[in-house]
Amino acid sequence: MARTPKRLRRISQKVSLLGILSLFLLSGLLRLGAVGFAEASATQDETPAARDTPDPQGQCAPIEPLQQALDRVTGRAEALDAREAQLEERTAALVDVEARVSAQLATLEATEERLESLLALSDTAAENDLSRLTQVYETMDADDVAELFSQMDPGFAAGFLARMQSDAAAGVLAALDPAVAYSISVLIATRNASAPVSNPPAEAP
Repeated sequence: MARTPKRLRRISQKVSLLGILSLFLLSGLLRLGAVGFAEASATQDETPAARDTPDPQGQCAPIEPLQQALDRVTGRAEALDAREAQLEERTAALVDVEARVSAQLATLEATEERLESLLALSDTAAENDLSRLTQVYETMDADDVAELFSQMDPGFAAGFLARMQSDAAAGVLAALDPAVAYSISVLIATRNASAPVSNPPAEAP
């Protein structure tokens, strides 16, 4: 009967050791499962960019040079667009300048036509005034006209005498001082000398 407690103690010790070993084994298995689950979660949570990263030895490796070429083409296209916009602005400015120049030319032409009209009107008015004054001299007494022409510039007097009727002009010349009449006659003759002659006198045989 004395051996029974000893055997029981040994059995209980073995059971305790087995329980402890079982706990250690279960703990190890749990740890291994946790590590595996963590690795699986990390694999599932990996970003598409990381999963799709091309292998340096694969065919999708030269993406950066293609992107650089695309950037260069895009930059050139933007530069061309900017240059085209500048050309359009310059063209619009030239069109505006051309329109303003055309408007100024039209204004100048209108002003020139108006000036020509005014000059023609002035010439007509002056001619009318001279004609009326000549008629007045023709109706005046020859002595009175001769006295006026004596005080007048010989050039003006010659102009009026050339406009007057022949008989009226002859009476005025006769009433003038001989020296004044001579100077006026020379002016009239010199003025008419350059005028074309319709019927030149026939040469003497």
